[in-house]
Amino acid sequence: MTVLMMFNALPAELRYALYAAPFAAVATFLLMGIRYIANNRIGIVEKRWSRKGSVKTGLIALGGEAGFQPDVLRGGLHWLMPLQYRVHIEPLVTIPQGKIGYIFSRDGRALESNQALASNLNAGDFTDVAAFLTNGGQRGPQRKILREGTYAINLAQFVVLTNEKVYFLPLNADEDKAFIQTAGVIGERKGFEPVVIMGSVDSIGIVTVHDGLPLGDGDIIAPIVGAAKPEASHNSFQDPERFLAAGGRRGRQLQVLVEGTYYINRLFATVELIPKTVVEVGQVGVVVSYTGEAGADLSGTDYKHGELVKKGQRGVWSAALMPGKYPFNTYAGKVVMVPTTNFILKWIRSESGAHRFDENLQEVSLITKDAFEPSLPLSVVVHIDYRKAPLVIQRFGDIRKLVEQTLDPMVSAYFKNVGQIRTLIQLIQDRSRIQETSSTEMKEKFAHYNLELEEVLIGTPRSSEGDQKIEEILTQLRVRQIAEEQVETYARQEKAAVKERELRETQAKAARQQTLTESEIAIAIQTNEGKAEYQRSLQKAAQVRALAEAEADKIRALAEADAEKAARVGVGQAIAIDEQVRAYGGPQFQLTQQVMSRFAEAVEASGVDLVPKVVVGGGSGDGKMGAGGSVMEALLTMLLSEKLGAGVQAQTPQPKDPAVEAMRRRIKDSMARREGVANGS
Repeated sequence: MTVLMMFNALPAELRYALYAAPFAAVATFLLMGIRYIANNRIGIVEKRWSRKGSVKTGLIALGGEAGFQPDVLRGGLHWLMPLQYRVHIEPLVTIPQGKIGYIFSRDGRALESNQALASNLNAGDFTDVAAFLTNGGQRGPQRKILREGTYAINLAQFVVLTNEKVYFLPLNADEDKAFIQTAGVIGERKGFEPVVIMGSVDSIGIVTVHDGLPLGDGDIIAPIVGAAKPEASHNSFQDPERFLAAGGRRGRQLQVLVEGTYYINRLFATVELIPKTVVEVGQVGVVVSYTGEAGADLSGTDYKHGELVKKGQRGVWSAALMPGKYPFNTYAGKVVMVPTTNFILKWIRSESGAHRFDENLQEVSLITKDAFEPSLPLSVVVHIDYRKAPLVIQRFGDIRKLVEQTLDPMVSAYFKNVGQIRTLIQLIQDRSRIQETSSTEMKEKFAHYNLELEEVLIGTPRSSEGDQKIEEILTQLRVRQIAEEQVETYARQEKAAVKERELRETQAKAARQQTLTESEIAIAIQTNEGKAEYQRSLQKAAQVRALAEAEADKIRALAEADAEKAARVGVGQAIAIDEQVRAYGGPQFQLTQQVMSRFAEAVEASGVDLVPKVVVGGGSGDGKMGAGGSVMEALLTMLLSEKLGAGVQAQTPQPKDPAVEAMRRRIKDSMARREGVANGS
C-alpha cells in the first residue's frame, strides 16, 4: 500500500488536519500504521474507537464498531490507522495428525435449556467469524471438532483446545484457568484422540451422549436413530448435528460401536469399551431385553409363566443366540447362558459339576424302613433343549434358581419316599433297580419343567456323623460277602489246579511236539505212499487185465481166424481131394496116387536107383516074388494091382459122402455171407 493510498484511506477530517501538518509529521504518522505479520502467524485486529460507537452485544464488532474485528490479518504487510487499531499477533492453530481439536466460542447465540454444546451446523471450519455469527452460531463449547490441519482462527472469538496447548487470546487473568480445566476433562476422556476399537481385543463401544433431548418416560436407553434413513445417518455419532436432527436423545445409546476408528467429540459423547458377548459351543444365549416396544406373546396358550417376544422387542426373546460372538449392549439387556450339552447335578456336599449350578446341594437325608438315617449321594444328568431354553429362563430366571428352588426339593422328596419303604440292606442291594426305576419315573417330572432327564446315578448310602450302626450293618455284609467270596475262591482254585494239570500236560506235549509232529508226518507219508502203491497196483492189475483180455481177444480172434482158415482150407482140400478122388476114380485111386507120389519123392531124395545095377535072383522061375523078394518089388506089385483094380472100379459110379456134402454146403454159405457183407447188403 503506497503512502498516497494510506492517506486517502484516512477520514476526511484527519486528511484536512494532515494537510496543514509538516510533511515529516505526516510521514511518521503514516508509518506508525504499518503492521507486519509473519506467514506462520495471524493478526487479530482490535478497533479502539469508531464513529459507529462500540459493540452493543457480544464481543465481535460485525458492523465496524469499536471492538474485536471478525477478520484476521494473514502473513505480510498491513496498514492500519495508527492509534485506532491494535493488532494481537497469535500463532496459527495446528492440529497434529491423528488428533482432535475442540472449539469454545466466546460470542454467539445463547444455548437452549436442553443444550450442553453449541450448535454449529453452518459454522464451516471456524475461520470465518462473520459467517459463524450471522448464521446462528452459538457461544460455548462447540459440537463440531477440528481434524488434522492448520487453521487461521480468530482467537478472540474462538478458543481452540488441543492435546499440546490451548490457543486463545487472553481477555482476563482467570480465563485461562477455565480453559485449562476443560482441556483436562477432555484429556481424561482421551478426547484428543479418536476412538480406536481393535479387532484383536473383541470389544465393542457403548456410547453415552451428553447432549440433546432427554429420554422418554420409561426408557432406560436411547433407541437407534438414523438407521432407516441414510440421509439422516450420523456416521456412528461422529456428526452430532445430524444425530440430534434425526431425533437422537441424550443418555446411553442402544447402538454400539464395533471395530474401527471414530472421531467423536468427547464432550458430546463418551465411549466405554466392553467385551463382546461370546456364546460358547455347547451353550445358547437367552436374551432378556430391557428396551424396545412391547410385542405379542409367542409362548403359546399352554405356557402360563411369562411371555416370549420377537427379537428387538422388550422381554425374553423367543429365539436364543446360537454359539458365536455378538456385539450385544449389556446395558440394554442381558444374555443368560444355558448349557445345551448334558450337565451333571451332584447332591454331594464336597463336589460340584463344571457349571457349578449345584454348589449349594448336599446329600439327601433318608429314614429307612428299619429306622436307619443314612445320607444318599446322588448325581443327575440333565439336558436342556436349545429351543426350550427361553421357556426355562422365562420361568425360573436362571439355571441356578431352577436347581435350588425346584429340582432340589423335588429330587430330595422322591428319594425320601424311596427310602421309607426299604430297609437299609434293601436300599444297598437294590441300588441298580432303584436307579433304573427313578430314571424312568422322574423323566416326566423333569419334562414338566422343560428339562430332559438323561440318567440318575445313586451312590452308596453313608452314615450320619457319629452314627456307627450303618457301619456295623455294612461290616456284617462285608463279612458275609467275604465268606461267599472265599467259597467261590476255593472253587476257582480247584478249577485252577485242574487247569494247571492240563497246562502241564499241554506243556509236556509241546516239549515233544516236534517228535510228535515228525512221527505224525511220517505216518501220513507212509499212509499216502501205501495208498499210492495200492493205486499203482490197481492200475497195474487193470493194465495187466486189459492186456490179458486184449491178448485173449487177439488169440481168440487169431484162433477163430486160423480155425476158420483151417476149416476153409480143410474144406477146400476136402473138396479138392474129393474132386481128385472122383477124377481118379475113387479113394483107392487117390490113395495110390499119393503113395506113388510120395514114393517117387522119396526115391528122388534118397538117390536110390530105381532099377538096380546088379540083380540077385532068388525066386522061382514062374515070375512070382518069393518070400525072399525085395520090398520095392512088393510095393510096386501092390500098387499095380490096386491100379488095375481101381481102373476096373472106376468104371462103376460111387455114391456121394454126406459129411463132405454138408461141409461143402457150409463153406458155400459162409462164402456167400462174406460176399454179402463185402457188398454192403
